[in-house]
Amino acid sequence: MPEQLLDQLNCMANYVRNPQNPPPPGIETRRLAVYRQLFIGSIESLLAASFPVIHQTLPDADWRWLVHDFYANYRCQTPLFTQLGGEFVSYLEQCASSQNHPAWLPELAQHEWSESALLLNDAVEPAHNPHGNLVEGTPVMSELAWAHAYEWPVCDIGPDHRPIDKPTAPTLVLLQRRGGHVTFSRLAPMAYALLVSLTEHRRSGREHLVALAEAAGVTVRELMPVGVAALEGFKAQGIVLGTRWG
Repeated sequence: MPEQLLDQLNCMANYVRNPQNPPPPGIETRRLAVYRQLFIGSIESLLAASFPVIHQTLPDADWRWLVHDFYANYRCQTPLFTQLGGEFVSYLEQCASSQNHPAWLPELAQHEWSESALLLNDAVEPAHNPHGNLVEGTPVMSELAWAHAYEWPVCDIGPDHRPIDKPTAPTLVLLQRRGGHVTFSRLAPMAYALLVSLTEHRRSGREHLVALAEAAGVTVRELMPVGVAALEGFKAQGIVLGTRWG
């Protein structure tokens, strides 16, 4: 590509990204504005569809500022439109606190994007024995079940609820994809701790429950019935698939 043409394209791209940059010579400002509106409009529509709660909850001026600043100043690492929401989450995690936006904004964005991320997830479920003993064997978690913990009540935030003070207790959420649909459910602290343990450690169900009992400061005898019931409940819901072979 001739260097002059490359310079012209870069100049136009920089202007369309941010009109504070110098415009390319020889093109009417009116025409450049049309190009810019086409680009920024498509980005805003895509983000509004990916983050409907944020779009509805923030004042219009704040939402537009975020979209325009993201478009102008953030350098995305993916060329895929399907991954643009994940880039927006990274942008909010990096800049929201410095721009005087609500403290809950990055977590709400992560929560909203997780639904799309799970729908797009192409992970293959690991090999497992669906009839294995969940206590003596090593439970196998589904790749399509994710447990998240948030400092802010992301499930409750909306146009009628914009919290100012952070709650004392975290919001614990399970996301699960089954039959092409993603569902959300709240988790009790013990259930969340067990799911995190199942995700992070390869050990028997009994070993998971012993570790949880020690962390909670209760006896294994006290925790075991509740823990076994939780494992069996996870299996019935497809969150736990079974046990590892061998």
